[in-house]
Amino acid sequence: MNAREQAGEPLSAAALQRGRAEALAQGRPQLLVLQESAGLTPEQFTRELAALFHYPAWSMAQLQDAAPAFDLLPYTDCAQRDCVLMRAAAAAGTGAAPVLVIGNPFADDLLQWADYAVKAPFTVALAHADDLSAYLAQQESVQQAMQEMGGDGGDMPDLDPGVEDISLIKISEDSSPVVKLVNSTIYDALKFQASDIHLECDVASLIIKYRVDGVLVQAGQVQGLQMAEQIISRIKVMADLDIAERRVPQDGRFKVRVKGSEIDFRVSIMPNIFGEDAVLRLLDRRALTEAAQALRLESLGLNADAIEQIRRLAAKPHGMLLVTGPTGSGKTTTLYAAITEINTGRDKIVTIEDPVEYRLPRVLQIPVNEKKGLTFARGLRSILRHDPDKIMIGEIRDDETAQIAVQASLTGHLVFTTVHANNVFDVVGRFLHMGVDAYSFAAALNGIVAQRLLRLNCEHCAVDAAPDPQELQDSGLRPEQVADWRFMAGKGCGHCRGTGYKGRKAVAEVLILNDAMREMICTRAPVSRMKEEAAAMGFRLAREAALDLVRLGETTLTELNRVTY
Repeated sequence: MNAREQAGEPLSAAALQRGRAEALAQGRPQLLVLQESAGLTPEQFTRELAALFHYPAWSMAQLQDAAPAFDLLPYTDCAQRDCVLMRAAAAAGTGAAPVLVIGNPFADDLLQWADYAVKAPFTVALAHADDLSAYLAQQESVQQAMQEMGGDGGDMPDLDPGVEDISLIKISEDSSPVVKLVNSTIYDALKFQASDIHLECDVASLIIKYRVDGVLVQAGQVQGLQMAEQIISRIKVMADLDIAERRVPQDGRFKVRVKGSEIDFRVSIMPNIFGEDAVLRLLDRRALTEAAQALRLESLGLNADAIEQIRRLAAKPHGMLLVTGPTGSGKTTTLYAAITEINTGRDKIVTIEDPVEYRLPRVLQIPVNEKKGLTFARGLRSILRHDPDKIMIGEIRDDETAQIAVQASLTGHLVFTTVHANNVFDVVGRFLHMGVDAYSFAAALNGIVAQRLLRLNCEHCAVDAAPDPQELQDSGLRPEQVADWRFMAGKGCGHCRGTGYKGRKAVAEVLILNDAMREMICTRAPVSRMKEEAAAMGFRLAREAALDLVRLGETTLTELNRVTY
């Protein structure tokens, strides 16, 4: 026993502050740094930390004796958030309320999330993070065993027995190095909330990258062309593709189950001069469904003016609301948020999408299936015979879909849709180029939203950082303009995988059409005149909204110039 243990000095608020400062400096989790510097056994550390936060301390024995309330807080949610809800009977003196046992009291927004997710009052207790992880690992095995026996798995009903399970236990038990690497790559990508996995074949290796917050980050590298070929072949087998064909592109899909949640993957295989590349798009439908239930325009990070304008457009009885931007800019999410806010149950809302991302309650959602002949245009024609009030079209890709969408908005329907363009003014030219009648388009269009997603500085490692003079000049800013701005940048830590950025926020420009703008569309007026009219109406560019984020220290000039210009 060391002097620290003999003295029995409890942890203090000052110790927490020192631990936070050290964690930021070292780029490591605050809980781990604090435990190492405390010089206590795990049991002593848990007791003292719990006392500091005024929580009861739970031991592994108490966890084992308690009964998990997976009917109130599903196991998948518990595993993703590193917490578990226990029945009140297992904890003396807590009253009738269940107990939420957490391992990290510094976890961002955990309790706020639990307040929303648990539809009943609860109290909070603290267990050692290692004990909680071990308990959740045991419960994972129990849940899987119950499913195999046909018993009640709590939060995992109607699971497809043909879908492969991926867990840390199964990864460690895999004898094949190829299967182990592919499964661990998928598991790691989900852990870091990547949207895509890129497997890039090089001269003598395979480079693994994740797209996190819209940017590719290298996660690993596998040496040897033979190993690279085996990994790509494994992906092909999972997606039911032809492993012998290596000269033409192939597309496929597969599913895996991680922590009880089924994850869809869209696979694209592309030949290159060294072999083949693969890109896997991740789609966690359960997480997206849960996110959709709480989806609001405020949750996207848009400024108050943009939110108010989008709500005005979404409240129109008929017409068309267009959202534009590059791939991955959150266009569909914005439409979902708008539809969620107006979905009162009094209107028939129908969507046609490729693929259906969020699952919306009380909304008929139709997935495009081009192999079976269900295209956007054909599906849209059928939707119009289904007595809809509001229609969402995932994307307008061709002339026929554009024509039908415009006609639908002219016949009393409110149409939400997306189209690829660089800004709100390019959208007009895009539709006219697709052969849509200018008068019909002007009459149908209510407004256009063009948006981008900017990465935010990691709140765990962001520090004040003076702007580079050259970067200021490249951004079109003068030193006197930014004298009162607060410039910040992330140094890179474990929370952001060394990137300095964590999370994203949407910035948008919204153009609401007036009579003068409609007349310009009908007469095919130059874009310069349309911009002058928009400016007179108070139109604000997305870059101006992005500059506000830089001024407040939420993002950097580098990110501003990467996304907007």
